[in-house]
Amino acid sequence: MLNILRGRSGQAALLRLFLLTCLLLVGPAAASVGDRLPEFQECVAVCKHENCGPDAAHHTPIPLHRRLLLWTCPAECDYTCQHIVTARRTARAPPQPVVQFHGKWPFRRLLGLQEPLSVLFSLGNLAAHYHGLRHGLLRRVPRAYPLRRYYVLVARLGIATWLCSAVFHARDFALTEQLDYFAAAASVLFGMYYTVVRVFRLDRAAPRTRSVLRAWTGLCVALYVAHVGYLKLWRWDYTYNMAANVAVGAVQNLLWCVFSWRRYRETGRAWAATPAAVVAWVMMVMSLELLDFAPLWGSLDAHSLWHLGTIAPTVLMYK
Repeated sequence: MLNILRGRSGQAALLRLFLLTCLLLVGPAAASVGDRLPEFQECVAVCKHENCGPDAAHHTPIPLHRRLLLWTCPAECDYTCQHIVTARRTARAPPQPVVQFHGKWPFRRLLGLQEPLSVLFSLGNLAAHYHGLRHGLLRRVPRAYPLRRYYVLVARLGIATWLCSAVFHARDFALTEQLDYFAAAASVLFGMYYTVVRVFRLDRAAPRTRSVLRAWTGLCVALYVAHVGYLKLWRWDYTYNMAANVAVGAVQNLLWCVFSWRRYRETGRAWAATPAAVVAWVMMVMSLELLDFAPLWGSLDAHSLWHLGTIAPTVLMYK
């Protein structure tokens, strides 16, 4: 297997695996159940009629901190009706399950933040990347080290990605959603890009290596442009986006596992297995995304736990 992974044919095989996985995982998406409930639609319509617009009977003031986060009267009605309908469904005998609205669970906001725990844990990941950059890479890695620029870019992309994630979970708009998705895709794809550079040492200055690096760089840039172009210009496909990120992450994780195994055989040292340990940790917490459940106490769901679980391996990666 190692002989396969060392050559150009191995890179081509991995890319074919990545594209095939994307195609196999793409599937249709369905609208949320909550959006189609007649009681929800009626609640929103009545709320807007009575509270929003020039002819409304009541004009309930919106607190400043919510207005700063762009909460409007229609948005307030939507949020309120989600929780009214959810409370009625869970109070029935037998209780009806909690359903999603607009593709999301009905979270309890805090200080105007739609998903406060996901915001908090996203900022935790941002802090881990920032600390790794400022107190690890920039201080401890010599400027002459050829891989330094790749690791610095990983850290900066991580900071940007988790900032976009925090903003998106704070307020879900089309713009914040797109920034979150595109930043995450860039971070995941660059992770695979620099993993190939590190495992196959494409950073070395040999002429043949430089040509392979240029081809690999061009391919990854083309994949990212195609990914963004498909989502932005053709179809905003949640299932495809998830499949693409999982496939790229799987290729990256496979490479790190093989790399760790080789280094452990060469050195016999336990530290050589660190990349594999990080991969195992990330894969374990990523499984939470497949075990989606309604948020506990209106706040803690599988997605927020996934964000919490990625903080520790990020710290370990920089160490």
